[in-house]
Amino acid sequence: MGAAFSRAAVSGAVAAAIAGGVYRALRTRPRTGWQRTNYAGRTVDLYAGPAVALGAAAGTAVLPLPARTKYAATLAVLAAGGCGAYDDLVGGDDPRRGFRAHLGALRHGEVTSGAVKLFGTGAAGLAAGALLKDRPVDRILAGVVIATTAHLVNLTDVRPAAAAATVLALGAPGLLGGPLAAAPMGAVAALVADDLGERTMIGDTGAHALGAAIGVAIVAGRGRAGLVAHAAGLVAATVYGDRVSRLVQLTADQLTGSP
Repeated sequence: MGAAFSRAAVSGAVAAAIAGGVYRALRTRPRTGWQRTNYAGRTVDLYAGPAVALGAAAGTAVLPLPARTKYAATLAVLAAGGCGAYDDLVGGDDPRRGFRAHLGALRHGEVTSGAVKLFGTGAAGLAAGALLKDRPVDRILAGVVIATTAHLVNLTDVRPAAAAATVLALGAPGLLGGPLAAAPMGAVAALVADDLGERTMIGDTGAHALGAAIGVAIVAGRGRAGLVAHAAGLVAATVYGDRVSRLVQLTADQLTGSP
């Protein structure tokens, strides 16, 4: 137990150090497109997103884990974060929120950045699941858990530090089963004060990367029964969260007079 705690502590510390360092470096060299207007109408940067993604990946890299587990975690974090970054940069002004809106657009022949994010993160989850599990059914369930956790964390990113709180809440129980959850928790903990202070946002980049990392932590220590239970719960939570997200967006549009 002591050794496991030490490994988790080191992983979290490395993730926090990398996330904090990357964030400070990005703030010294502002980049076009990495700003967003938050719910209160304030302009904040999105530098916390790539910072926590790289922090989570680095924190995982220092853990003494089987190679396949490390590859799966790194793939899930960086690929999901990359899909989120694409949406942050390309779809920042798109008022549509939730996967139903983007799937609806796809049915009409429009490929939105949100749809690219949705399917890209799903593919990354399935690829990571294939590395983590051996049987086809378990691989699919693992992929569902990883991708759905990424989307769920993103849906909670509606107020300062809300997504960060979700990552910490989902990750804390995972520490009892292994150290994998320590990396995303450490990365987001390093920047939660800046997020709460409305100086930055983790955006789609950070939310998807951190959610995928938590998803890998959930999958790594679970058998089929646990995967089924988590997949069902996460899908239900994501569907509910998508509905809430759309209602919040509709209310905001009504208040601002947006069409």
